Amino acid sequence: MIVVMNPGATEAQLEHVKKRLEEWGFGTHFSKGVERTVIGVIGPKKAGILESLEAMAGGDKVIPVLQPFKLASREFKNERTQVKVEDVVFGGSKIVIIAGPCAVESEEQMFETARMVKKAGASMLRGGAFKPRTSPYAFQGLEETGLRILADVRREVGIPFVTEVVNPREVDLVAQYADMLQIGARNMQNFTLLKEVGKTDKPVLLKRGLAATIEEWLMAAEYILSEGNYRVVLCERGIRTYETSTRNTLDLSAIPSIQRLSHLPVLADPSHGTGKRYLVASLSKAAVAAGADGLLIEVHPNPETALSDGPQSLNFTEFETLISQIGPVANAVGREI
Repeated sequence: MIVVMNPGATEAQLEHVKKRLEEWGFGTHFSKGVERTVIGVIGPKKAGILESLEAMAGGDKVIPVLQPFKLASREFKNERTQVKVEDVVFGGSKIVIIAGPCAVESEEQMFETARMVKKAGASMLRGGAFKPRTSPYAFQGLEETGLRILADVRREVGIPFVTEVVNPREVDLVAQYADMLQIGARNMQNFTLLKEVGKTDKPVLLKRGLAATIEEWLMAAEYILSEGNYRVVLCERGIRTYETSTRNTLDLSAIPSIQRLSHLPVLADPSHGTGKRYLVASLSKAAVAAGADGLLIEVHPNPETALSDGPQSLNFTEFETLISQIGPVANAVGREI
């Protein structure tokens, strides 16, 4: 349930409500809006609690939250959340473009890519240092060496980066380097990992699982939010269906569905969503038209030699062309890039 406080509620009244809730064994999460504060109350129903809360000074009303994802729901917070990563804002008027290779392969590759995507219009760089792969024989990433390369690129080029963390024991290590932590599709329901990133102060990019429903995806976000980290951005990256002509099926309907159910920003990943380079531009424009807050696009200096996901990566010319095409679509739906 949520406790909606009066617009004029004092800090002392807020603290009193919080104290009583904690005494009753509830967890509390505050959302301070422009006009009033909402307190999310987490815990099992108890007799008489509703009446006691409504009688407290400073309280306006108590509303049961019907969705299983309490903190991620629009019931808890009606206005859309904006997540900042340095100067980049997810959930604002600007479409955020994150671009870069699937995997960090070398300093030369990352410096070349970072300079190019930033010049073309990307706000953030992506690159995997730890790579969970379907095959144990596939390239697994440069690990901490890759993180150091990404940090050097950020310092020299002046672009923040997001990178994946795959092991709960390595969250602190990756957080020392990264501006944003990515939870990949295969780890969306790695609840131990979700709890660990929820304990950090780093923004989190949470990808949808291979066969996850929207509710399961939002429940994964709930794990992070419930640990106190409210800087969560969702990413639709395609789900597994019976269709075999594409790597995955990019579920564009998930974007407006999420925005109706949740206050969290949501991106689209047309690269993993299709697995086909020639489909990335079309699906990028469609995702922006559907209301996506940003795009995660794989870009490589030479896709033919990429150690991971070459067939779905754009080269530099293709990426520049795509950026020029996205602008008019963004403007048509009241956004900008």
